[in-house]
Amino acid sequence: MSTPIRRFSFYALLLSALLACSREAPPPVDLRVKPVDQQKELVVLTQTAPNTFYVDSDGNYAGLEYDLIRLFAQQQGVPVRFVLLPNRQQTYKELAGEHAHLAAAGLAVATPAPKDVVFGPAYLLITPVVAYNINQPKPEDLADLAGKKVLIPSGSSHLPLLENAKPKLPDLEWQEEPYNDPAELLEKLARGEADYVVTDSTIVDVMRNFHPNINTAFELSPPRQVAWAIPEKAPDHFKQSVDAFFVQIEKDGTLRRLIDRYFGHLRRLNPIDVQTMLEARGSKLSEYRRYFEEAELLTGIDWRLLAALGYQESHWDPLATSPFGVRGLMMLTTATAERLGIKNRLDPRESILGGARYLQMLREMLPARIAEPDRTWIALATYNIGYGHLEDARILAKRQNKNPDAWTDLKSTLPQLRDEAYFTTVKNGYARGGETVIFVENVRTYRDILVRFEPPFRPLFPAFNDKVTVSDALKPDTAK
Repeated sequence: MSTPIRRFSFYALLLSALLACSREAPPPVDLRVKPVDQQKELVVLTQTAPNTFYVDSDGNYAGLEYDLIRLFAQQQGVPVRFVLLPNRQQTYKELAGEHAHLAAAGLAVATPAPKDVVFGPAYLLITPVVAYNINQPKPEDLADLAGKKVLIPSGSSHLPLLENAKPKLPDLEWQEEPYNDPAELLEKLARGEADYVVTDSTIVDVMRNFHPNINTAFELSPPRQVAWAIPEKAPDHFKQSVDAFFVQIEKDGTLRRLIDRYFGHLRRLNPIDVQTMLEARGSKLSEYRRYFEEAELLTGIDWRLLAALGYQESHWDPLATSPFGVRGLMMLTTATAERLGIKNRLDPRESILGGARYLQMLREMLPARIAEPDRTWIALATYNIGYGHLEDARILAKRQNKNPDAWTDLKSTLPQLRDEAYFTTVKNGYARGGETVIFVENVRTYRDILVRFEPPFRPLFPAFNDKVTVSDALKPDTAK
């Protein structure tokens, strides 16, 4: 027979259960965004990758997608909020739910498009490729991948290419790796932890300058178009504004210059050049690093850019001498050394500090309207060819309706200074301008390598910008 206490406990538990059932469930969180003009910000989904979005050596956000979105947001007159997501699958899912205004993540145009998603205008071509370690046999086609460890980023748009080949190649297997940055897979390939990696051609181009033992084995398909993805239910006027934006930046050359900024110099060096530089970094750089860092304190120029310049000039040889009389680690002329008060060009400290001051002077001589990074690339060209010839190249750019303040356009006019049809029409005459283009592009690549492997002199973090915020999660619109 039950006691009163047991009966009370039973009824108390029953009452608690009934009360719990009667409580209303909390309303679901609404993550949908309003139209941009009502939201008062542009919400953009992206992914971290060397060809889309990252933090650069100056501690600033950078990447082709980042720059494009910043320009579009400025045109819309609103700040931008980037949301970092781990893969394309989640990107499309959140976009279909209207949790962002668009996605800019190096997305290959899919046919058919993902459910409830449409693509904007194509602005870049990428090629799906199989990357391999050059210390191993080079595969010729997918059949050679059978029985090997093949990695592909989780949710990759190239995954259907493998799935479609599987029926004819039953031994073909692959692993989907949940990395936020696809470059990590290529690092595993370089370390011998994978046999092959399926990825984008542009990512291989970036990473082979850091790991000269990786390269493209073969292409999986013809080039594919890259575009922004937009919710299908987005307002028509927003889709039209995206279309108009790309028409404008293609017409005025902005798109071409941005693509060149990030990809134009990537294939300038061959693997032997990269390997030689990496070996010199291990054997020579430590001896002179303190002088490069001192030069950064003196001029504000990143020591890794100065070191890249020194490597291009002399391979960090303080006794280097050319047949034309330029000498020292930074290869300064007699006139430049005298102008800078350098007594001994063969002294590595004097040479490095002098070269840094000279580059700083050249940057300051350029018109104030020239923005970075073009300002630095043009100053490097001046370091090599001289201010007079650089101005001749800028004059040629103006005559040809090109932008004299853009390095991308000067890359096409500098080589004309060795052509009689052009150099006879400018003040300073003949110059080997093509060599100057190679010089600058090499310095850019060497700088990229040093930025990858050498820490900054002072730790840097992305600077505060009230026009840009970055998070790794979506948030509800509390104004709804």
